[in-house]
Amino acid sequence: MVADIAFLQQNQHQISQLEASFALQRQAFQGNPMPSAEQRMQWLKALREVLSSQQDALIRAISTDFSNRSADETLLAELMPSLHGIHYASKRIKQWMKPSRRSVGLQFLPASAKVIYQPLGVVGVIVPWNYPLFLAIGPLVGALAAGNRVMIKMSESTPATSQLLKELLAKVFPEDLVSVVLGEAEVGMAFSKLPFDHLLFTGATSIGRHVMRAAAENLTPVTLELGGKSPAIVSAGVPLSDAAERIAFGKTMNAGQTCVAPDYVLVPKDRVDGFVAAYRAAVQGFYPQLADNPDYTAIINERQQQRLNGYLSDAQSKGATLVPLFPEAQGRRMPQCLLLNVNDEMKVMQDEIFGPLLPIVPYARIEDAFAYVNRRARPLALYYFGYDKREQQRVLHETHSGGVCLNDTLLHVAQDDMPFGGIGPSGMGHYHGHEGFLTFSKAKGVFIKQRFNAAKLIYPPYGKAIQKLVYKLFVR
Repeated sequence: MVADIAFLQQNQHQISQLEASFALQRQAFQGNPMPSAEQRMQWLKALREVLSSQQDALIRAISTDFSNRSADETLLAELMPSLHGIHYASKRIKQWMKPSRRSVGLQFLPASAKVIYQPLGVVGVIVPWNYPLFLAIGPLVGALAAGNRVMIKMSESTPATSQLLKELLAKVFPEDLVSVVLGEAEVGMAFSKLPFDHLLFTGATSIGRHVMRAAAENLTPVTLELGGKSPAIVSAGVPLSDAAERIAFGKTMNAGQTCVAPDYVLVPKDRVDGFVAAYRAAVQGFYPQLADNPDYTAIINERQQQRLNGYLSDAQSKGATLVPLFPEAQGRRMPQCLLLNVNDEMKVMQDEIFGPLLPIVPYARIEDAFAYVNRRARPLALYYFGYDKREQQRVLHETHSGGVCLNDTLLHVAQDDMPFGGIGPSGMGHYHGHEGFLTFSKAKGVFIKQRFNAAKLIYPPYGKAIQKLVYKLFVR
């Protein structure tokens, strides 16, 4: 009872703190509503320097939260894209900030028009546990490049990383510019209810609905980066070793705990056995052994591991054949497992997997594969493997997804010059690169006239000859 009271008091204290931090940032923004390009570049420089200097500490903290996270995966999937994103934005802020000249219709001359890109104000960012660094830094870069103040709610499932990032950012940014919020789900709920000028959430579709509902009370615009079941389509002609190796890379990265990880594979029915063999060879080539392998990332916590084991039990009870690629788990290092003979009654085919389980769905014709994908919720990513350019175009034109890789997985997310975002149940809105700058800016149209006013010719009273001439010339 005493512990419960202390927990509630701590939550209430954290909620009061985040409300105070929001008020502080709102006031600071009003004092500097249009930071210069130089100031924004300085912010990003400070961010780059603190991340570069603290790489080892960040790697250790993330690995602690996972019980084991491959150091190389943290470098490749968190630090490298974070630092590249900072560099990319820093080099382009001045260009992005320039007003965009727009044309004015002949009937409105003399006048000019332009669009200016104005910071929104205070931006909220809700970070998931699977990539706690990159999914905090990516939105932060876009928001700072656009001139905003930023509040970041970290996941309670990554306490070591969350605490370290809070300390590191506090060293280089005042609280009225960037603040990191810690706390449990109740704090996260209170965070999403703040009247932000924009709110970006990355996480599960089910939680995204609650976030959007809370934001709607304040008419806060949202960017939702969700997930879903991202398919991989193996064509009839692609070498199976090529497809299997690249799918295995996308599925083994972070033990499959990636929003754009391949969730299931559509394989021609006469190639299923060959794909299983090629996939097994690829995975065991990456990880010759599971036990004590520092390269093999663990499942984040016991609750997630129980969820995944529940998927396996449910699928097996409903007729699936399980093909584990290692003999047994070691702690939370969960073996990669293929699932054959799956059907839509199984939870593993209904929910986003977010782990090292990979169902294989056979198909007869490529049209059947497209139809299978299109009958389901639109995914965050789609992966096609085949070198026939005509069929590649069919994939692009005949399916919908947030993004696509042809003959690869995951790496579209790391391209700074491409937008990243979902569609329908897999999300809404975009960020990364220039799209991030635009997401966190108000594109404000400005129409400009000086002393001479030709428009007075059409002012009332109506029926004058000049008005009739205007109608004859322009209403047609």
